[in-house]
Amino acid sequence: MSAHVETDAQTISPDMPAMFDGVKLAAVAAVLYIVVRCLNLKSPTAAPEISCQDTPHNRYLIKSCPILTKEYIPPLLWGKSGHFQTALYGKMGRVSSPHPCGVRMFLPMQDGATATFDLFEPLGDHVIGDDITMAICPGIGNHSEKHYIRTFVDHSQKQGYRCAVLNHLGALPNIELTSPRMFTYGCTWEFSAMMGYIRRTFPQTHIIVVGFSLGGNLVCKFLGENPANQDKVLCCVSVCQGYSALRAQETFLKWDRCRRLYNFFLADNMKKLILSHRGSLFGMRTSKMEITDLSRLYAATSLTHIDDIMRKFHGHDSLKEYYEKESCVNYIHNVNVPLLLVNSSDDPLVHESLLTIPRTLAEKKENVIFVLTMHGGHLGFFEGAVLIPQPLTWIDKVVVSYADAVCQWEKRRPCHRATDRTELKGKA
Repeated sequence: MSAHVETDAQTISPDMPAMFDGVKLAAVAAVLYIVVRCLNLKSPTAAPEISCQDTPHNRYLIKSCPILTKEYIPPLLWGKSGHFQTALYGKMGRVSSPHPCGVRMFLPMQDGATATFDLFEPLGDHVIGDDITMAICPGIGNHSEKHYIRTFVDHSQKQGYRCAVLNHLGALPNIELTSPRMFTYGCTWEFSAMMGYIRRTFPQTHIIVVGFSLGGNLVCKFLGENPANQDKVLCCVSVCQGYSALRAQETFLKWDRCRRLYNFFLADNMKKLILSHRGSLFGMRTSKMEITDLSRLYAATSLTHIDDIMRKFHGHDSLKEYYEKESCVNYIHNVNVPLLLVNSSDDPLVHESLLTIPRTLAEKKENVIFVLTMHGGHLGFFEGAVLIPQPLTWIDKVVVSYADAVCQWEKRRPCHRATDRTELKGKA
Protein backbone atom coordinates (compact mmCIF):
# COMPACT_ATOMS: atom_id res chain seq x y z
CA MET A 1 0.00 0.00 0.00
CA SER A 2 2.78 2.43 0.94
CA ALA A 3 4.62 1.66 -2.26
CA HIS A 4 1.49 2.53 -4.26
CA VAL A 5 1.13 5.93 -2.47
CA GLU A 6 4.82 6.65 -3.04
CA THR A 7 4.43 5.88 -6.75
CA ASP A 8 1.44 8.29 -7.04
CA ALA A 9 3.36 11.03 -5.24
CA GLN A 10 6.27 10.61 -7.57
CA THR A 11 3.91 10.78 -10.54
CA ILE A 12 2.29 14.09 -9.36
CA SER A 13 5.26 15.90 -7.84
CA PRO A 14 7.17 16.83 -11.01
CA ASP A 15 4.23 18.97 -12.23
CA MET A 16 3.51 20.70 -8.93
CA PRO A 17 6.37 23.31 -9.00
CA ALA A 18 5.40 24.44 -12.48
CA MET A 19 1.78 24.81 -11.43
CA PHE A 20 2.72 26.84 -8.35
CA ASP A 21 5.03 29.01 -10.44
CA GLY A 22 2.15 29.71 -12.79
CA VAL A 23 -0.11 30.71 -9.90
CA LYS A 24 2.59 32.97 -8.49
CA LEU A 25 3.14 34.64 -11.84
CA ALA A 26 -0.59 35.16 -12.28
CA ALA A 27 -0.86 36.64 -8.78
CA VAL A 28 2.10 38.97 -9.38
CA ALA A 29 0.65 40.03 -12.74
CA ALA A 30 -2.73 40.72 -11.12
CA VAL A 31 -1.13 42.79 -8.35
CA LEU A 32 0.96 44.76 -10.85
CA TYR A 33 -2.12 45.42 -12.97
CA ILE A 34 -4.02 46.70 -9.93
CA VAL A 35 -1.07 48.86 -8.85
CA VAL A 36 -0.68 50.34 -12.35
CA ARG A 37 -4.42 51.07 -12.52
CA CYS A 38 -4.69 52.46 -8.98
CA LEU A 39 -1.58 54.59 -9.26
CA ASN A 40 -2.50 55.65 -12.79
CA LEU A 41 1.12 55.04 -13.84
CA LYS A 42 0.37 55.04 -17.56
CA SER A 43 -1.12 58.53 -17.45
CA PRO A 44 1.07 61.10 -19.23
CA THR A 45 2.16 64.39 -17.69
CA ALA A 46 1.07 67.60 -19.34
CA ALA A 47 0.94 71.35 -18.94
CA PRO A 48 -2.29 72.65 -17.36
CA GLU A 49 -5.26 73.49 -19.55
CA ILE A 50 -5.80 77.26 -19.46
CA SER A 51 -9.15 78.90 -20.27
CA CYS A 52 -9.39 82.68 -20.56
CA GLN A 53 -10.12 85.51 -22.95
CA ASP A 54 -7.28 86.74 -25.13
CA THR A 55 -6.55 90.15 -23.59
CA PRO A 56 -3.26 92.03 -23.03
CA HIS A 57 -3.76 91.61 -19.29
CA ASN A 58 -4.23 87.84 -19.45
CA ARG A 59 -1.36 87.43 -21.90
CA TYR A 60 0.91 89.34 -19.54
CA LEU A 61 -0.12 87.29 -16.50
CA ILE A 62 0.36 83.96 -18.27
CA LYS A 63 3.69 85.04 -19.73
CA SER A 64 4.81 86.22 -16.29
CA CYS A 65 3.84 82.85 -14.77
CA PRO A 66 5.81 80.35 -16.86
CA ILE A 67 4.93 77.62 -14.36
CA LEU A 68 1.39 77.67 -15.78
CA THR A 69 2.57 76.74 -19.28
CA LYS A 70 5.08 74.08 -18.25
CA GLU A 71 4.38 70.43 -17.48
CA TYR A 72 3.28 69.74 -13.95
CA ILE A 73 5.28 66.63 -13.03
CA PRO A 74 4.07 64.83 -9.89
CA PRO A 75 6.15 62.14 -8.08
CA LEU A 76 6.54 59.21 -10.47
CA LEU A 77 5.35 56.29 -8.32
CA TRP A 78 2.19 57.73 -6.75
CA GLY A 79 1.74 61.34 -7.86
CA LYS A 80 -0.55 60.52 -10.79
CA SER A 81 -3.19 59.13 -8.45
CA GLY A 82 -5.64 61.73 -7.25
CA HIS A 83 -6.44 59.50 -4.27
CA PHE A 84 -2.80 59.28 -3.16
CA GLN A 85 -2.31 63.04 -3.62
CA THR A 86 -5.47 63.74 -1.60
CA ALA A 87 -4.66 61.17 1.08
CA LEU A 88 -1.12 62.49 1.54
CA TYR A 89 -2.44 66.04 1.84
CA GLY A 90 -5.11 64.87 4.29
CA LYS A 91 -2.69 62.86 6.44
CA MET A 92 0.47 64.93 6.30
CA GLY A 93 -0.56 68.27 4.78
CA ARG A 94 2.98 68.91 3.57
CA VAL A 95 6.45 67.41 3.96
CA SER A 96 8.92 69.04 6.39
CA SER A 97 6.46 71.81 7.17
CA PRO A 98 8.01 75.03 8.57
CA HIS A 99 6.79 76.83 11.69
CA PRO A 100 6.19 80.50 10.83
CA CYS A 101 5.84 82.82 13.82
CA GLY A 102 2.78 85.03 13.95
CA VAL A 103 0.42 86.86 16.29
CA ARG A 104 -3.09 85.60 17.00
CA MET A 105 -5.78 88.26 16.78
CA PHE A 106 -9.24 88.10 18.36
CA LEU A 107 -12.15 90.08 16.94
CA PRO A 108 -15.53 90.27 18.76
CA MET A 109 -18.53 89.86 16.44
CA GLN A 110 -21.96 91.47 16.80
CA ASP A 111 -23.66 88.15 17.60
CA GLY A 112 -21.26 87.40 20.45
CA ALA A 113 -18.94 85.16 18.43
CA THR A 114 -15.19 85.75 18.44
CA ALA A 115 -13.35 85.61 15.11
CA THR A 116 -9.67 84.72 15.21
CA PHE A 117 -6.91 85.01 12.66
CA ASP A 118 -3.14 84.81 12.70
CA LEU A 119 -0.95 87.61 11.36
CA PHE A 120 2.51 86.95 9.90
CA GLU A 121 4.86 89.77 8.89
CA PRO A 122 6.98 89.52 5.70
CA LEU A 123 10.48 88.06 5.94
CA GLY A 124 11.86 89.67 2.78
CA ASP A 125 11.34 92.49 0.31
CA HIS A 126 8.46 92.26 -2.13
CA VAL A 127 9.26 92.17 -5.84
CA ILE A 128 7.75 95.65 -6.38
CA GLY A 129 8.76 97.03 -2.98
CA ASP A 130 5.19 97.76 -1.89
CA ASP A 131 3.18 96.68 1.15
CA ILE A 132 1.11 93.64 0.08
CA THR A 133 -0.99 91.42 2.35
CA MET A 134 -2.18 87.89 1.59
CA ALA A 135 -5.65 87.32 3.10
CA ILE A 136 -5.87 83.53 3.33
CA CYS A 137 -8.95 81.38 3.94
CA PRO A 138 -8.22 77.65 4.60
CA GLY A 139 -10.30 74.60 3.73
CA ILE A 140 -13.12 72.95 5.69
CA GLY A 141 -12.47 72.87 9.42
CA ASN A 142 -8.89 74.12 8.91
CA HIS A 143 -6.83 76.90 10.46
CA SER A 144 -3.40 78.53 10.46
CA GLU A 145 -1.73 75.58 12.20
CA LYS A 146 -2.38 73.12 9.37
CA HIS A 147 0.79 72.03 7.58
CA TYR A 148 -0.27 73.12 4.08
CA ILE A 149 -1.15 76.58 5.38
CA ARG A 150 2.13 76.87 7.28
CA THR A 151 4.09 75.90 4.16
CA PHE A 152 2.27 78.44 2.00
CA VAL A 153 2.60 81.20 4.61
CA ASP A 154 6.34 80.58 4.99
CA HIS A 155 6.85 80.72 1.21
CA SER A 156 4.76 83.90 0.91
CA GLN A 157 6.57 85.61 3.78
CA LYS A 158 9.93 84.96 2.14
CA GLN A 159 8.62 86.59 -1.04
CA GLY A 160 7.75 89.77 0.86
CA TYR A 161 4.06 89.21 1.67
CA ARG A 162 2.36 89.88 4.99
CA CYS A 163 -0.06 87.00 5.63
CA ALA A 164 -3.35 87.01 7.51
CA VAL A 165 -4.85 83.54 7.94
CA LEU A 166 -8.46 83.11 9.05
CA ASN A 167 -9.10 80.41 11.64
CA HIS A 168 -12.55 79.03 10.85
CA LEU A 169 -14.93 79.60 13.74
CA GLY A 170 -14.73 76.53 15.96
CA ALA A 171 -11.83 74.91 14.08
CA LEU A 172 -8.97 75.76 16.45
CA PRO A 173 -8.40 73.18 19.19
CA ASN A 174 -8.67 74.37 22.80
CA ILE A 175 -10.45 77.63 21.89
CA GLU A 176 -14.06 77.70 23.03
CA LEU A 177 -16.89 79.26 21.07
CA THR A 178 -18.35 82.40 22.62
CA SER A 179 -21.72 82.07 20.85
CA PRO A 180 -23.86 79.13 19.62
CA ARG A 181 -22.49 79.36 16.07
CA MET A 182 -19.56 77.92 14.12
CA PHE A 183 -18.28 78.23 10.55
CA THR A 184 -20.43 77.14 7.62
CA TYR A 185 -19.84 76.54 3.92
CA GLY A 186 -20.30 80.16 2.87
CA CYS A 187 -20.64 82.43 5.90
CA THR A 188 -18.32 85.38 5.21
CA TRP A 189 -18.74 87.25 8.51
CA GLU A 190 -15.39 86.26 10.03
CA PHE A 191 -13.46 86.76 6.80
CA SER A 192 -15.11 90.17 6.40
CA ALA A 193 -14.03 91.10 9.94
CA MET A 194 -10.43 90.07 9.15
CA MET A 195 -10.44 92.10 5.93
CA GLY A 196 -11.78 95.11 7.81
CA TYR A 197 -8.99 94.83 10.36
CA ILE A 198 -6.36 94.65 7.61
CA ARG A 199 -7.70 97.76 5.89
CA ARG A 200 -7.87 99.74 9.14
CA THR A 201 -4.52 98.65 10.54
CA PHE A 202 -2.53 98.81 7.30
CA PRO A 203 -4.16 101.62 5.26
CA GLN A 204 -1.23 101.60 2.82
CA THR A 205 -1.48 97.89 1.99
CA HIS A 206 -2.98 96.17 -1.04
CA ILE A 207 -4.58 92.76 -0.65
CA ILE A 208 -4.24 89.42 -2.42
CA VAL A 209 -7.16 87.14 -1.49
CA VAL A 210 -6.48 83.37 -1.45
CA GLY A 211 -8.91 80.54 -0.67
CA PHE A 212 -8.33 76.81 -0.47
CA SER A 213 -11.20 74.35 -1.09
CA LEU A 214 -14.14 75.59 1.06
CA GLY A 215 -12.12 78.76 1.56
CA GLY A 216 -12.15 79.29 -2.21
CA ASN A 217 -15.94 79.30 -2.20
CA LEU A 218 -16.01 81.64 0.77
CA VAL A 219 -13.63 84.29 -0.61
CA CYS A 220 -15.29 84.36 -4.06
CA LYS A 221 -18.68 84.75 -2.39
CA PHE A 222 -17.33 87.52 -0.15
CA LEU A 223 -15.94 89.52 -3.07
CA GLY A 224 -19.13 89.08 -5.08
CA GLU A 225 -21.55 89.97 -2.26
CA ASN A 226 -20.74 93.69 -2.32
CA PRO A 227 -18.58 95.77 -4.72
CA ALA A 228 -17.09 97.51 -1.66
CA ASN A 229 -15.57 94.19 -0.59
CA GLN A 230 -13.21 94.42 -3.57
CA ASP A 231 -11.73 97.71 -2.33
CA LYS A 232 -7.90 97.54 -2.22
CA VAL A 233 -8.01 93.94 -3.49
CA LEU A 234 -5.53 93.37 -6.33
CA CYS A 235 -6.66 89.85 -7.20
CA CYS A 236 -8.17 86.62 -5.91
CA VAL A 237 -6.97 83.01 -6.18
CA SER A 238 -9.25 80.03 -5.56
CA VAL A 239 -7.84 76.49 -5.30
CA CYS A 240 -9.85 73.24 -5.57
CA GLN A 241 -13.30 74.58 -4.72
CA GLY A 242 -16.57 73.07 -5.95
CA TYR A 243 -18.45 76.33 -6.77
CA SER A 244 -21.97 74.98 -6.15
CA ALA A 245 -22.88 73.11 -2.96
CA LEU A 246 -26.28 72.23 -4.39
CA ARG A 247 -24.76 70.42 -7.36
CA ALA A 248 -21.81 69.06 -5.39
CA GLN A 249 -23.91 67.30 -2.76
CA GLU A 250 -25.59 65.23 -5.49
CA THR A 251 -22.20 63.97 -6.72
CA PHE A 252 -21.08 63.14 -3.16
CA LEU A 253 -23.77 60.47 -2.94
CA LYS A 254 -22.25 58.52 -5.85
CA TRP A 255 -19.58 55.83 -5.60
CA ASP A 256 -17.46 56.82 -8.61
CA ARG A 257 -13.94 57.78 -7.50
CA CYS A 258 -15.00 56.68 -3.98
CA ARG A 259 -16.85 59.98 -3.41
CA ARG A 260 -19.38 58.34 -1.11
CA LEU A 261 -16.49 57.12 1.05
CA TYR A 262 -14.87 60.58 1.15
CA ASN A 263 -18.29 61.97 2.02
CA PHE A 264 -18.49 59.66 5.03
CA PHE A 265 -15.03 60.59 6.35
CA LEU A 266 -15.60 64.34 5.86
CA ALA A 267 -18.94 64.07 7.66
CA ASP A 268 -17.32 62.11 10.48
CA ASN A 269 -14.64 64.78 10.93
CA MET A 270 -17.27 67.53 10.95
CA LYS A 271 -19.35 65.56 13.44
CA LYS A 272 -16.39 65.30 15.83
CA LEU A 273 -15.69 69.02 15.46
CA ILE A 274 -19.30 69.99 16.20
CA LEU A 275 -19.51 67.62 19.16
CA SER A 276 -16.34 69.14 20.62
CA HIS A 277 -18.39 72.36 20.97
CA ARG A 278 -21.57 70.61 22.07
CA GLY A 279 -21.93 72.72 25.21
CA SER A 280 -21.78 76.02 23.29
CA LEU A 281 -23.83 74.99 20.28
CA PHE A 282 -26.61 73.13 22.09
CA GLY A 283 -26.44 74.42 25.67
CA MET A 284 -26.54 78.22 25.34
CA ARG A 285 -29.84 80.00 25.90
CA THR A 286 -29.64 81.74 22.50
CA SER A 287 -28.94 78.51 20.60
CA LYS A 288 -31.13 77.72 17.60
CA MET A 289 -30.41 74.01 18.02
CA GLU A 290 -32.82 71.53 19.56
CA ILE A 291 -32.15 68.31 21.41
CA THR A 292 -33.44 66.38 18.39
CA ASP A 293 -30.68 67.96 16.30
CA LEU A 294 -28.11 66.40 18.61
CA SER A 295 -29.62 62.97 18.04
CA ARG A 296 -29.60 63.56 14.29
CA LEU A 297 -25.97 64.64 14.50
CA TYR A 298 -24.93 61.37 16.16
CA ALA A 299 -26.68 59.43 13.38
CA ALA A 300 -25.26 61.53 10.50
CA THR A 301 -23.24 59.65 7.87
CA SER A 302 -22.95 62.28 5.13
CA LEU A 303 -22.26 65.99 4.71
CA THR A 304 -25.87 66.46 3.66
CA HIS A 305 -27.00 65.25 7.10
CA ILE A 306 -24.51 67.60 8.77
CA ASP A 307 -25.51 70.57 6.59
CA ASP A 308 -29.18 70.03 7.37
CA ILE A 309 -28.27 70.76 10.99
CA MET A 310 -25.76 73.56 10.38
CA ARG A 311 -28.17 75.53 8.19
CA LYS A 312 -29.99 76.46 11.41
CA PHE A 313 -27.05 78.63 12.49
CA HIS A 314 -28.27 81.22 9.97
CA GLY A 315 -31.97 80.42 10.00
CA HIS A 316 -32.26 78.84 6.55
CA ASP A 317 -35.63 77.15 6.12
CA SER A 318 -34.39 74.35 3.90
CA LEU A 319 -31.22 72.63 2.77
CA LYS A 320 -31.81 73.86 -0.79
CA GLU A 321 -32.03 77.47 0.40
CA TYR A 322 -28.87 76.99 2.49
CA TYR A 323 -26.87 75.62 -0.43
CA GLU A 324 -28.07 78.30 -2.84
CA LYS A 325 -27.29 81.20 -0.52
CA GLU A 326 -23.93 79.83 0.67
CA SER A 327 -22.50 78.91 -2.76
CA CYS A 328 -20.28 81.36 -4.64
CA VAL A 329 -21.78 80.33 -8.00
CA ASN A 330 -24.52 82.90 -7.35
CA TYR A 331 -22.03 85.71 -6.58
CA ILE A 332 -18.80 85.03 -8.47
CA HIS A 333 -19.98 86.79 -11.64
CA ASN A 334 -19.85 90.05 -9.63
CA VAL A 335 -16.11 89.71 -8.99
CA ASN A 336 -14.25 92.18 -11.20
CA VAL A 337 -10.69 91.97 -9.86
CA PRO A 338 -8.31 89.50 -11.58
CA LEU A 339 -9.48 86.01 -10.60
CA LEU A 340 -7.46 82.80 -10.89
CA LEU A 341 -9.43 79.57 -10.47
CA VAL A 342 -7.40 76.37 -10.14
CA ASN A 343 -8.74 72.80 -10.14
CA SER A 344 -7.43 69.31 -10.82
CA SER A 345 -9.04 66.78 -13.16
CA ASP A 346 -8.35 63.90 -10.76
CA ASP A 347 -9.73 65.64 -7.65
CA PRO A 348 -11.89 62.93 -6.01
CA LEU A 349 -13.95 65.55 -4.16
CA VAL A 350 -14.84 67.85 -7.05
CA HIS A 351 -16.84 66.16 -9.82
CA GLU A 352 -15.94 67.06 -13.40
CA SER A 353 -19.48 68.35 -14.01
CA LEU A 354 -18.79 71.20 -11.56
CA LEU A 355 -15.87 72.41 -13.67
CA THR A 356 -18.22 73.77 -16.33
CA ILE A 357 -18.85 76.66 -13.92
CA PRO A 358 -15.30 78.13 -13.91
CA ARG A 359 -14.74 77.26 -17.57
CA THR A 360 -17.89 79.12 -18.64
CA LEU A 361 -17.02 82.04 -16.37
CA ALA A 362 -13.57 82.34 -17.95
CA GLU A 363 -15.15 82.42 -21.39
CA LYS A 364 -17.54 85.23 -20.40
CA LYS A 365 -15.42 87.44 -18.12
CA GLU A 366 -12.07 88.86 -19.17
CA ASN A 367 -10.75 89.09 -15.61
CA VAL A 368 -10.99 85.30 -15.07
CA ILE A 369 -8.33 82.66 -15.80
CA PHE A 370 -9.29 79.02 -15.23
CA VAL A 371 -6.42 76.54 -14.84
CA LEU A 372 -7.08 72.79 -14.89
CA THR A 373 -4.28 70.32 -14.17
CA MET A 374 -4.33 66.66 -15.17
CA HIS A 375 -3.03 65.56 -11.76
CA GLY A 376 -2.88 66.99 -8.26
CA GLY A 377 -5.83 65.51 -6.38
CA HIS A 378 -7.55 67.69 -3.80
CA LEU A 379 -5.07 70.28 -2.49
CA GLY A 380 -2.16 67.93 -3.19
CA PHE A 381 -0.15 69.17 -6.18
CA PHE A 382 3.01 67.55 -4.83
CA GLU A 383 6.14 67.60 -6.96
CA GLY A 384 9.09 65.21 -6.81
CA ALA A 385 11.27 62.83 -8.80
CA VAL A 386 10.19 59.31 -7.85
CA LEU A 387 8.92 58.75 -4.32
CA ILE A 388 9.69 61.59 -1.88
CA PRO A 389 7.81 64.85 -2.60
CA GLN A 390 9.38 68.27 -2.32
CA PRO A 391 8.39 70.41 0.69
CA LEU A 392 7.08 73.20 -1.56
CA THR A 393 4.23 72.19 -3.86
CA TRP A 394 3.30 73.28 -7.38
CA ILE A 395 0.27 75.21 -6.13
CA ASP A 396 2.33 77.15 -3.56
CA LYS A 397 4.56 78.38 -6.38
CA VAL A 398 1.63 79.12 -8.71
CA VAL A 399 -0.26 81.33 -6.24
CA VAL A 400 2.80 83.44 -5.36
CA SER A 401 3.90 83.65 -9.00
CA TYR A 402 0.44 84.84 -10.08
CA ALA A 403 0.29 87.34 -7.20
CA ASP A 404 3.71 88.71 -8.18
CA ALA A 405 2.58 89.09 -11.80
CA VAL A 406 -0.58 90.99 -10.81
CA CYS A 407 1.45 93.29 -8.56
CA GLN A 408 3.93 94.01 -11.35
CA TRP A 409 1.09 94.73 -13.80
CA GLU A 410 -0.52 97.17 -11.37
CA LYS A 411 2.83 98.87 -10.73
CA ARG A 412 3.33 99.43 -14.45
CA ARG A 413 -0.34 100.11 -15.18
CA PRO A 414 0.06 103.57 -16.85
CA CYS A 415 2.54 101.96 -19.26
CA HIS A 416 0.16 99.09 -19.99
CA ARG A 417 -2.73 101.46 -20.62
CA ALA A 418 -0.65 103.33 -23.20
CA THR A 419 0.28 100.02 -24.85
CA ASP A 420 -3.38 98.97 -24.94
CA ARG A 421 -4.38 102.25 -26.62
CA THR A 422 -1.61 101.79 -29.20
CA GLU A 423 -2.84 98.26 -29.98
CA LEU A 424 -6.41 99.50 -30.37
CA LYS A 425 -5.30 102.24 -32.79
CA GLY A 426 -3.35 99.67 -34.79
CA LYS A 427 -6.41 97.43 -35.08
CA ALA A 428 -8.54 100.41 -36.14
